[in-house]
Order: sequence, then C-alpha cells, then structure tokens
Amino acid sequence: MLFKKKHVEMILAGRKTQTRRLPGKSANYSIGRVYAIRDRWFSKAQGYIKITRKFRQRLGDITLSDVQKEGYNSLEEFRRAWEEIHGPESWQPNLTVTVYEFKPLQKL
Repeated sequence: MLFKKKHVEMILAGRKTQTRRLPGKSANYSIGRVYAIRDRWFSKAQGYIKITRKFRQRLGDITLSDVQKEGYNSLEEFRRAWEEIHGPESWQPNLTVTVYEFKPLQKL
C-alpha cells in the first residue's frame, strides 16, 4: 500500500492503524492479507501491515476514535492532512470512502 512518508512513519511508530481511501482511486485490499507499505511506487518495503477490517463510511461520520486511529489528535488536524493529500475542495462530508483498519507487523 502506498502512504505519504509521514504516514509510513506513523504506522511504524504504532500511531496509525486506519486509513481512508477515495472511491475508485485505490486497489481493493482484502481482510486478512498482508501488504508492504511504501512511500513511493517501486521503492523497497518499509514495513508490512495486515488488514483486519474493511468498511465504508461517509467522510463526515468520522469519530474522534477514528481520527486517533488515523494518527491525528483532532478532526481539524485530520481534515487539514486530508485536504493536503487530496486537494482543498476534497473534504466533502457526504463522500463515502473505504476505511481499512490494519495492524503493523514487525516482520513477515
């Protein structure tokens, strides 16, 4: 799975255990599968995660618990990161995204 560099660091530190992906923009990751995490295509794997849960959710329904699983302390902090990644007009509360929960693996 591809993540921004700061998110790879958050995953490796154990602070990020959830990610949201836009519809139609990502692969369909499967529960129970292990995926390499990278910050660039074709780079060496920087770690591995195992998908433990997958569900769809409206972006505006994210809870504080979800925000913390994303590695952030507040909804505003998460929203700023979302807009930085996807663009300033991307925060649409009614947009349905796919949520992947995962656990970092120490080694394969």
